[in-house]
Amino acid sequence: MASDGKPLKQIAESFQEIALTLNSQASDIEVTPFSRACSHVSVLFGCLGLAFKFAEMDYVAKVGDLVEASKSIGTLQSLLDDDIQQNSVRKGGSHSRNLLRVKRGLDMVRLLFEKILVMEGNSLRDPASVAYAQVFAPHHGWAIRKAVAAGMYALPTKAQLLKKLNEDGM
Repeated sequence: MASDGKPLKQIAESFQEIALTLNSQASDIEVTPFSRACSHVSVLFGCLGLAFKFAEMDYVAKVGDLVEASKSIGTLQSLLDDDIQQNSVRKGGSHSRNLLRVKRGLDMVRLLFEKILVMEGNSLRDPASVAYAQVFAPHHGWAIRKAVAAGMYALPTKAQLLKKLNEDGM
């Protein structure tokens, strides 16, 4: 695992391990490496500042639940099967609901970085707004959407984000 202070490299390596599992005959993803990989992503939310503070806190809590679940549940499929069997898939705090929230967090980060890669200029407001609108906004009420929109003005610049991620010397 990368220990050179480059979170993006650490995240990429963690998810590469999961990709190898998906591309092999054993397509069941184990909860432990998945939750470990997801835990590395929380630093990205932290680097985005106040606009994504609540998303960061929610994401960290949901990943924490998956880490705890990994002590007794082997695979993501087993995690889902258990919740289906207990009829708790839609219940707040269920492992499957937390997994859905983590997936949305991953989708947000993926889309944000895809937009950053093709953007011109130094502002993260447009890429972050597009990513938020596509991933989280459909699940948030008016008040939360407005608060996030206001928070978009406090985002770091692209250069500041890369510096926080120790990626500014590329």
